[in-house]
Amino acid sequence: MSKKILVWFRNDLRMHDNEMLVEAIAKSEEIMPVYCFDPRHFEPTRYHSIKTGAVRARFLLESVQALRQSFQQFGGDILILQGKPEELLPQLVAEHHITEVYHHREVASEETAVSVAVEDLLWKLRVNLKHFIGHTLYNKEDLPFPIKDIPDVFTQFKKKTERDALVKPCFPTPAHIVFAQLDDWGNMPVLSDLVLHEDLQDLSAVAEFKGGEAAAFKHLYDFLHAGEDMALANASLKKNEVVSRLSPWLALGCLSPREVYWKMKEAEANYGLKPYFNQVVLGLLWRDYYRFMFKKYGNTFFKPEGFKKDAQVISLSDSELLHSWKTASTGHPLVDAIMHELNQTGYINNASRLLVATYLVYELKVNWVMGAAYLEEKLIDYCPASNWGNWANLAGVGNDQRLTGSFDFEKQLKAFDPKSTYVQAVRA
Repeated sequence: MSKKILVWFRNDLRMHDNEMLVEAIAKSEEIMPVYCFDPRHFEPTRYHSIKTGAVRARFLLESVQALRQSFQQFGGDILILQGKPEELLPQLVAEHHITEVYHHREVASEETAVSVAVEDLLWKLRVNLKHFIGHTLYNKEDLPFPIKDIPDVFTQFKKKTERDALVKPCFPTPAHIVFAQLDDWGNMPVLSDLVLHEDLQDLSAVAEFKGGEAAAFKHLYDFLHAGEDMALANASLKKNEVVSRLSPWLALGCLSPREVYWKMKEAEANYGLKPYFNQVVLGLLWRDYYRFMFKKYGNTFFKPEGFKKDAQVISLSDSELLHSWKTASTGHPLVDAIMHELNQTGYINNASRLLVATYLVYELKVNWVMGAAYLEEKLIDYCPASNWGNWANLAGVGNDQRLTGSFDFEKQLKAFDPKSTYVQAVRA
């Protein structure tokens, strides 16, 4: 019997720098790529939001479809399923005599629980679930400290990591793939199949971001090879901070953080070091930091009281104030402009996220988890660790207690948009 490996794709929707895929091809006679659209990802939450909203779901569909097209160019396909992985994957393993299953490890509790359930059921079939790490710039084994000793203060994490750890080279993109033989590789769902709790009539017909690996590479190339004028045109209004807008593709794994790093190094060699290149690396380090913090502390970041045991927990009930914030109808021009952009595009830059989060927590006095859950619904670059970690720290219940009370809305307001340029641009 030939060795057949099932490659379970999740937030790793790419061909380049994909160790899981490279090793599966090398260690098997044939592979079976699989993606499961899990219905739990599109259900309402207890925080009066939807797990995945329409704009985010559309970006996901585009990204999976792009991966499918990449496999089809190799003469194969990816099996598209709708259902819970722990129910579907063991069936596939038994039916198709799969010898091993490969997947990328996640750090948040819900994703980890699914992996554990799959692993337990595969174990009963005497089939191994092999874990890979492919979401971070640095692998955990390359860090200069064990997970339990990672500094809670980001600046210390950054300093020690940059000094004592190396970024590994990217894995090569496969040149040849042998696929398992299937009569039916499944149909891609349409948006209305997934999004059952949102009115799709309000969805903008034209998306600002296009999902998939090819779109990610185009955006990365344009960013790295742009002139200074174009770079500054993509700057946020806060301190002229250049925004790469690469995070949506990084979140779904259409783009590898190591690929971004090494492509940036190539651009430096060709064009010289630009001030905003360092900001890109800083963003990648923040992504790593929060993922490793989740690995270190687990579910604590999701709790309303967080790391602060004596924190006053505000009600989790729905309210008019929360509704006005979500619907861009607070009456505050800048906050409403940012929330309108979020609702329309699924993306706002970090300075904007900080501003509207500070407004919700400290001006409207709404429980921070309600805001974190709403951005989970809307953001096309949603990542559990970065989203919930940032919100917890902003609310003063994160693992870095030095940040408590350091968020001042009026101060942010003056720094962000002193001449109301942003508000005028959004309204236009």
